[in-house]
Amino acid sequence: MHMPLRGLYAITQPENKSPDALLAEVEAAIRGGAVIVQYRDKNPIDASHLAKQLLTLCQRHSVPLLINDNAELAASIGANGVHLGQEDGAIELARKLLGANAIIGVSCYNSLERAIAAQEQGADYVAFGRFFPSGSKPLAAPAQLDTLHQAKALLTLPIVAIGGILPENGQCLLDAGADLLAVIGGLFDSEVETSARAYSQLFK
Repeated sequence: MHMPLRGLYAITQPENKSPDALLAEVEAAIRGGAVIVQYRDKNPIDASHLAKQLLTLCQRHSVPLLINDNAELAASIGANGVHLGQEDGAIELARKLLGANAIIGVSCYNSLERAIAAQEQGADYVAFGRFFPSGSKPLAAPAQLDTLHQAKALLTLPIVAIGGILPENGQCLLDAGADLLAVIGGLFDSEVETSARAYSQLFK
């Protein structure tokens, strides 16, 4: 399954939720227009079981599911790919585990050098951020709009923006060169399908 080139990128918010509640939320996000889902869970109880259920749900809607930080888990359940942060191992190792068709994304924070290296090493997309104050990553270093402008000029990969993005502030990121907007709180802290539709409108 190919990396979507534009749209809303939903990242799960599993804290204090039952698996059923999480699955219902993700389905609502997809109904509202999310084009890709990432399973992110910093304190999982049974990551494998929940990831499998998410994969079944995403497959039903033909939306790729990526696993955050864990290429082994992605490989074991047959997910569509993995998202790698700074400490999560090399693109090359993830590619070996997951195969040629997997989607491998890389967090680049505010670093063009890191993004260029990721592209050279065979990543499928790069992510920059945080662009706005973020509840899920309060200590993350800020990224600049100018980084998106430069990345757009230098890279051929899809560019993901993340960090405190709301329907009200997302347009400036798209104008600066982002292709996808990755959202956690802005999507799942309110009525999910309605929020997803508000983000999806930005891509119209």
